[in-house]
Amino acid sequence: MGSFVDVFNRFSWEEVRESIYSKTEKDVLHALSSSKLTLEDFKALVSPAAEPYLEQMAAKSSALTQKRYGKTIQLYAPMYLSNECNNICTYCGFSLTNKVRRRTLSDDEIVTEIEAIKKDGFNHILLVTGEANYTVNIHYFLNAIKIIKPYFVNISIEFQPLSVEEYRQAHDAGVYSVLVYQETYHKEVYKTYHTKGKKSNFDYRLDTPDRIGEAEIHKIGLGVLLGLEDWRVDSFFCAAHLDYLEKKFWKTKYSISFPRMRPAEGIIEPNVIVTDKHLVQLLTAYRLFNEDVELSISTRESEHFRNNIIPLGVTSMSAGSKTNPGGYSVEPDSLEQFEISDKRSVQEIAELIKSKGYEVVHKDWDRKFSEAYA
Repeated sequence: MGSFVDVFNRFSWEEVRESIYSKTEKDVLHALSSSKLTLEDFKALVSPAAEPYLEQMAAKSSALTQKRYGKTIQLYAPMYLSNECNNICTYCGFSLTNKVRRRTLSDDEIVTEIEAIKKDGFNHILLVTGEANYTVNIHYFLNAIKIIKPYFVNISIEFQPLSVEEYRQAHDAGVYSVLVYQETYHKEVYKTYHTKGKKSNFDYRLDTPDRIGEAEIHKIGLGVLLGLEDWRVDSFFCAAHLDYLEKKFWKTKYSISFPRMRPAEGIIEPNVIVTDKHLVQLLTAYRLFNEDVELSISTRESEHFRNNIIPLGVTSMSAGSKTNPGGYSVEPDSLEQFEISDKRSVQEIAELIKSKGYEVVHKDWDRKFSEAYA
């Protein structure tokens, strides 16, 4: 079996777009009444024809989520290890073209940041870096993971794409999940957003989840950057990617994130405006398409949106986030990747979740629990 690149190359962006926008009310009603949805059903649910049915989609999404996950929301914190990056990406504050001071945390600084994060009760950490091969490479990652592992039950990473062997090393070191976003699946314009650096190689990045799966990492996180291109078409390709991966790596868990473009140093304006209504439609479409996938909403989103999204299908949320290396304690004013919108404390978010009748979970499932049933 090949990789998702082979599957992807069978599609045409324009043909998929035309198919989505030609979906009718009948197609939407068929999707809403089906217990097992296809990719064609997903197209219907993200189409303009589905917009009058958001209330029905939300109700079904809520019921499916509670059946699978109960009334729980997992809280996690991102910890940025470095803002050094060799890529030029027009939408990112870490882009090489931004002439600002860079910072990569030392061993002692990593421990200081951990201690600040642990005070809020987190047992699940997401480690994030820019993509700088000479400084934040596999050797730096493995050393950082070794330092961090004693403090957290589960470690997730959002690093530069690695080889299968490097992902295996990360797995052996204690990494539980890997997040990698394609940003946009529009191959023809991908290069205009990624003009320099390893990230400009579209196919290599598209192959990354295959390499993660082959390394037997427990969970793979997917997503697109909402605002770069048509969110309906981009999300179809992400759903197709998820569908492919679940069939090939069926023992692996999956998550979808929904990052909308946020202000940051030196970045472009969104090419497409994704409204709150659009994001609700997208999130609920994913839940109806896939009962098992985890759905995550970050502090990129506003207080108002996050207050109201909890019952609609989301399973995890970040809280008290900092998007700069040292942001929790070491150097709060270092360069951010993007501006946070929801700046409430972890305690405030926890109280919000409880007020909605949901239980707060500060970690993912213990690795030993998963292993016991492997």
